[in-house]
Amino acid sequence: MRLACRTHVLSSRYVWHRFPEPKGAVPRIACLGPRSLSGTSSKAIAGSAEVQAQAPKPTWVDRLPPKIRPYLYLTRIDKPIGTLLLFYPCAWSITMASYALQLPFTTPLKYISLFGLGAIIMRGAGCTINDMWDRNLDKAVARTKDRPLARGDITPAQAFGFLGLQLSGGLAVLTQLNWYRYEISILLGASSLSVVTIYPFMKRITDWPQAVLGLAFNWGTLLGWSAVAGSCDWSVCLPLYAGGFAWTLVYDTIYAHQDKTDDIHVGIRSTALLFGPYTRPLLTGLSLCSLSLITYAGYLNAHGPLFYTGVGLAATQLACVLYRTDFDNRPSCWKGFVGCGWAGFWVWMGALADYAMLFA
Repeated sequence: MRLACRTHVLSSRYVWHRFPEPKGAVPRIACLGPRSLSGTSSKAIAGSAEVQAQAPKPTWVDRLPPKIRPYLYLTRIDKPIGTLLLFYPCAWSITMASYALQLPFTTPLKYISLFGLGAIIMRGAGCTINDMWDRNLDKAVARTKDRPLARGDITPAQAFGFLGLQLSGGLAVLTQLNWYRYEISILLGASSLSVVTIYPFMKRITDWPQAVLGLAFNWGTLLGWSAVAGSCDWSVCLPLYAGGFAWTLVYDTIYAHQDKTDDIHVGIRSTALLFGPYTRPLLTGLSLCSLSLITYAGYLNAHGPLFYTGVGLAATQLACVLYRTDFDNRPSCWKGFVGCGWAGFWVWMGALADYAMLFA
């Protein structure tokens, strides 16, 4: 009798059959693709195809020396959207402060460059911290099982050493601010690290880890203004910070929908699971809240029509994202997540256009 042993079609790219031979013969193993499985349900075949589609695609990082690739993938440098989401609130604040104080263009240029570099470094550090917390959980999630720590490409000790280098780089950027005039900025920057560190833990104990991420990712609205002006104009910075916070709840809830099926099994909590079938109307409300607060900050900062044009384009972008995103489809959620970043870009462009008009 010929026997066959088959793995679960959803947990493997291929289905392997072993056909025992007579004693002494070399066993034959056949690898059958999904189409070769007679009797396999179309749903299982579709699931197998989805898993194949999720296989990591080659990126520019793969052209670099093998020894440094795991560290670069650890920082998600091949996916710049996370860096941009951290950078945009800084850019809003720097540009709006420069507009309010009518500073020469060299001032926002200097600080946007510094904060851009800082966003690259600190977003990478945040990813390292997150993956050190989640390295065991990541193995059980289809989208994250190939991350360097989960796959064993680097050890926790190596990741910890690399984190030390990242934080040193972030500190080097932070100390480019003048200690005597900008001590508030330096203290604000250093204090944000505690929020970044606890974020992965929050996913285990609360349905609102996205709120913790919002506190961390919009710190730049406070830090950027204080770096430019030497202090915060709280009447502008607080509504700007709150608007960015609500924006983060929108994009990170969409992001969390990618993993909601796996998250249920591994005990991770999120607003994606909390909102469930009410995600679209709730995110619509949060988007309106975000844009209203950002508009209010612009009003208090005496911005002109170009700023509100940028906010209007951001509103259009978020409306398109919320209308088109299928929250039960991973590629659609990723596309919606990236699309939310463009909303932040348009807010910045509006503020930048208003600032540029000072020199017209």
